[in-house]
Amino acid sequence: MKAAELRDKTPDQLREQLETLKKESFNLRFQKATGQMENTARVKTVRRDAARVKTVLNEKAAAAAAE
Repeated sequence: MKAAELRDKTPDQLREQLETLKKESFNLRFQKATGQMENTARVKTVRRDAARVKTVLNEKAAAAAAE
């Protein structure tokens, strides 16, 4: 997921996506703990995607506050 794609979305869409990523992160941690994880690299990508979404949300909030 690219940050440019995220900047086109509304804050509500970003919050929904962040919630989805957090749920996926929880499920991946659960799979890791039980030994059922197949794709270990997915943890890293989900974590980074969540950070990107948070960054874009903060940018949008700062822009709204500056206006």
